[in-house]
Amino acid sequence: MPELIEKLSFYLEFPFVRYAIIVGVLVSLCSSLLGVTLVLKRYSYIGDGLSHVAFGALAIASVLKLTNNMFLILPVTIAVAILLLCTGKDSRIKGDAAVAMVSVGALAIGYLLMNIFSTSANISGDVCTTLFGSTSILTLKQEEVYLCVVLSGIVLFSFILFYNKIFSITFDENFARATGVNTTAFNLLIAVIVATIIVLAMNLVGALLVSALVVFPALSAMRVFKSFFSVTVAAATISVLCSLIGIVIAILAGTPVGSTIVAADIVIFGLFYLIGVARNGGN
Repeated sequence: MPELIEKLSFYLEFPFVRYAIIVGVLVSLCSSLLGVTLVLKRYSYIGDGLSHVAFGALAIASVLKLTNNMFLILPVTIAVAILLLCTGKDSRIKGDAAVAMVSVGALAIGYLLMNIFSTSANISGDVCTTLFGSTSILTLKQEEVYLCVVLSGIVLFSFILFYNKIFSITFDENFARATGVNTTAFNLLIAVIVATIIVLAMNLVGALLVSALVVFPALSAMRVFKSFFSVTVAAATISVLCSLIGIVIAILAGTPVGSTIVAADIVIFGLFYLIGVARNGGN
C-alpha cells in the first residue's frame, strides 16, 4: 500500500494527471445530475445517440483541420439534441427510431470521412481513441481544461437554478405546463445541457461509453434511494467516486481510462442492486 501511495503521489506531480482528475470529476458530476432526469423521462438512450453525432462532428472538424474542434462539435451536437428531445413527440419518425437513424448515420459518416481524408497513418488508433477514450483524457491541454471548468460551471449553475422546474417536467410535464411552466423552454435547456455534457464526456470515456456515465450512477442510486433529491445527490456522489477510482486505477495499472471508469460503475451498480434487494426483502 505505501508503494502505491508513493507511486500515485509521483504521478500527481504531472500536470496532465491533475488535469485528468479535474475534468473527470466535473464531467462525472454533471452527467450524473442530468442522468436522473433522462432515465426517469425514458431518454437514457439519448446519450448514446448524441455521442455518435459528436464523433461524426469530430471527423468533419478533423477534415477541415480546425484548430479548436469544439467550435464545430458542440453546436452540431446541441442542434441534434434539440431536434431529438424537443421535436421527437411531434415528428413523423418517433423517439428510438430517430435516435437509431442519427446514431448509426453519424457513426458511419464519421468513420468514412476519417478514412477518405485521413490525416494520420494510424486511422484505427485514432478511431479507437475517439470511441473508447483510451488516451485522450491524459493528453488534455490547459485551455481544454479551462473550457471544461467553464462549461461545467454553467451546467451546474443552470441545474441548481432551475432545479424545481426540471423536477416538475421530469415527473409530469402536462401538469407542469398546466401550472404555467414553459415546458418547451426547459426541454430546450435540458437538450443543450445534455449535449454539452456528452461533448465534454467524450474526452473522458470516449464516444461509445458516454451513456454509461449518464445511466449507471442514476440506476445505482435508484436501487437504494427513493426521492428525486436523494437519488440525484447519491448519483452525483457515486459518479464522482467511480470516476476517481477509475482514473487512479488506470494511472497505476496502465488500463484504458474510460473502460476502467465504466467497470467501476458496473461494480458499484451490482453492489447497490444487492443492497436494494436486501432492503426490500428479496422483492
